[in-house]
Amino acid sequence: MQVGNAVYAGPDDLPLEIPVFPLSGALLLPRGQLPLNIFEPRYVAMLDAALAGPRLVGMVQPRFDGAVVPPGGAPPLCEVGCVGRVTAFSETGDGRYLITLVGVARFRIVEEPPSGRLYRVARVDARDFAADFVVRGGEGEVDRAGLLRTFRDYLAANDLEADWDGVEKTPTETLVNALAMMAPFGPGEKQALLEARDLRTRADTLVAITEVALARARRDERPLQ
Repeated sequence: MQVGNAVYAGPDDLPLEIPVFPLSGALLLPRGQLPLNIFEPRYVAMLDAALAGPRLVGMVQPRFDGAVVPPGGAPPLCEVGCVGRVTAFSETGDGRYLITLVGVARFRIVEEPPSGRLYRVARVDARDFAADFVVRGGEGEVDRAGLLRTFRDYLAANDLEADWDGVEKTPTETLVNALAMMAPFGPGEKQALLEARDLRTRADTLVAITEVALARARRDERPLQ
């Protein structure tokens, strides 16, 4: 699998330790593109370090289950995140970076050792997600027609339009992951989409979550946004 100028054949091509960017509600999936505006000093330092190295950053959500933050400590993180490679960046002149992060593979956090840095670093293991390195793997198992029906229902409920010619030409993996990343759901739903076992499960989970949200929106007579 190629991401930018780098090739990743499998979990062993990833470093054992990566900087992590905790961001609630953010979802990065393999080969998905996530634009980010980096402005906090600790994350500017994180990006400087990433750009000086393999250009990898792990996106992960803070835990949302009421986990206790230790005195003077950082909020606990979800166990599963997704590592991405910085494929584009620009400096704004006022201390910020505008970057594009492209997903490589999911990982489990093994340990978060003290780093002595402004930003957080984690030891990670991607072996449970070896299938993430297979481009378009599992597309044939996805109910693409069902996914598109739900997408149409979502657009209709919000008076939105789509470029259907473009949608029809989009590979199924790209479509599933892009819709999951753009979906207007909360941290719990985003984490469920991230941790879905395979592409089919992610598509089925996305359809189920969207249908529940649409039913709730119809009941409350409000748009789903």
